[in-house]
Amino acid sequence: MTCADAVTNAPGQAVHAPGQAVHAPGQAAQRKVGPGGPAEDAALPERKGERTRRRILTAARRKFAEVGYERATIRAIATEADVDKSSVIQYFGSKQDLFREAVHWQIPHDELTTSDPGQTVENRLRSMLDTWAADPDSPMAVLLRTSMTSDEAAELLRRHLTVQVTDHIAATIDAPDARLRAALFSAIMMGLAAQRHLLHLPDLAEADVEDIVRIATPLLRSLIAPEM
Repeated sequence: MTCADAVTNAPGQAVHAPGQAVHAPGQAAQRKVGPGGPAEDAALPERKGERTRRRILTAARRKFAEVGYERATIRAIATEADVDKSSVIQYFGSKQDLFREAVHWQIPHDELTTSDPGQTVENRLRSMLDTWAADPDSPMAVLLRTSMTSDEAAELLRRHLTVQVTDHIAATIDAPDARLRAALFSAIMMGLAAQRHLLHLPDLAEADVEDIVRIATPLLRSLIAPEM
């Protein structure tokens, strides 16, 4: 949100914001077009709408993380986001649709994958640990939390892990038990994140990231590159 700078004028003189056109008496004020032309002006409400939408998503993640899927209400999320309940419905339709979008996450596989399986595993480990450490209410963290108390969230997590992790990892493994290996890879990664960042088990929560990476990388590499 921006505020126009105040301009001080002599008594009785009209005050105009910087850049505002001054018109002679009786002359109709023309709508000022932004530097990008009418197209940019037309896009302004959309940009504001996107900001509101992001604010609702952030508030929804906080509320879902705090009270779970079942107890979170659209009204409470709207209050958290400082918007009307009708705005939440306008942007997302229902609590179910809002939840699905709020907890959606995607792994940047192309950025993390290299020709070296060991380096790929290390990249994945560091990325996951950094993501969870940076935001306790990240989509992945909120989905895992809510899956403990909601069948809807648990089913969504199952589908998401299968598509985002198991399917992708299995496709890179040259072994007859590729899907089982990929599922074990996913289970170890998710268990590590949950015990370190959700359950705060002391030996994992207090461990240095470098030590976790050093010890876990060979184990995870053996799952995705069994012949090496």
